[in-house]
Amino acid sequence: MCFPLSASSRPKAQVPGSLRLLPAPCLFKVSYIRMQGLLLLVFAKYQHLPFIQILSTKSTPTGLFGFWGNKGGVNICLKLYGYYVSIINCHLPPHMANNDQRLEHFDRILEMQNFEGHNIPNILDHDLILWFGDMNFRIEDLGLHYVQESIENRSYTDLWQKDQLSTAKRCDPLLREFQEGPLLFPPTYKFDKNSNNYDTSEKKRKPAWTDRILWRLKRQPSAGSHTPRLPDPHFYLSLKSYISHMMYTISDHKPVTGTFDLELKPLVSVPLITLVPEGLWTAKDMLISYSLTKDFISSSWDWIGLYKVGFRHINDYVSYVWVSDNEVSCSDGLNQVYINIGDIPETEDQFLLCYYSNSLRSVVGISNLFKIQPHAFLEKDPLGEAQPQI
Repeated sequence: MCFPLSASSRPKAQVPGSLRLLPAPCLFKVSYIRMQGLLLLVFAKYQHLPFIQILSTKSTPTGLFGFWGNKGGVNICLKLYGYYVSIINCHLPPHMANNDQRLEHFDRILEMQNFEGHNIPNILDHDLILWFGDMNFRIEDLGLHYVQESIENRSYTDLWQKDQLSTAKRCDPLLREFQEGPLLFPPTYKFDKNSNNYDTSEKKRKPAWTDRILWRLKRQPSAGSHTPRLPDPHFYLSLKSYISHMMYTISDHKPVTGTFDLELKPLVSVPLITLVPEGLWTAKDMLISYSLTKDFISSSWDWIGLYKVGFRHINDYVSYVWVSDNEVSCSDGLNQVYINIGDIPETEDQFLLCYYSNSLRSVVGISNLFKIQPHAFLEKDPLGEAQPQI
């Protein structure tokens, strides 16, 4: 099994300042896709949500002549600060002799990532492809005892030379464009379950690095036929760690994680929606103001959710409002709606607002953090009417 990698980014974009102070665990599930045993999830910190758009989710079965999903790949395609990113989790055919079939399935998964009718470029023109999973590549030629002895001595040089993926990259120009970190950890397959011992069954499968994390950055057009094509200087990915985790014993694989830093110059730095909680207008309603950029096309199915800090999914709202049905004011690009908060108990918890676009299937606006003042503390004006207080 290959765990989803984590990535950090340092964009210079307009995000609510208070969101930068949130603790690290405040992650939001942006999207997921599952095909039988293959599962891919994408999480993000709150401050990045308005700049992530889910464009496509796709599953590509390759088992049983393309009809069965026990083998194949799942993909989430998204835009991140205006850049195209594809994330693929795969499970390729097993066994030493099936290396050609593994490479064929790799190519087939890549070829099937077409996005016709979605105005999305070919996957090879995406700024970043992250590809990981149980790729099932094995160590050729070397005998079982030699491999085991090399692992015990942490002498991996000969094993790297006979690793099928490394060998294939030396011959395949497209595969060579996918980068990988150094394999400085022991092979992650096959282990006796609930132990750190390599396979002691009758089959005694030879250890191998089956679980891998690859990435490919988009190459820029070259200035001339003899000028090498370099990655985009405004979009740079660097690997910080590439390790296995021997403490997990529930599987015959050891999980692998990769941690990256992603540095980019945002192509989009202003969120499509700017949200401002105006205050408690009545004992039960809060007034929300929001403005739209000229490029944003709203839908009658768009809605604004009120969330406690710590929420993990778009459906974790404590209250919500359909923007088209509950609009009370619209002038000079500023829109206002009421959201009901009458059923929310008085609390010291912090809240925030999110605008969800149904057509983009993404959060396109997020507010600063705020607290809802207890109703008893609403100030009275001279006429005895409650005044907004946030």
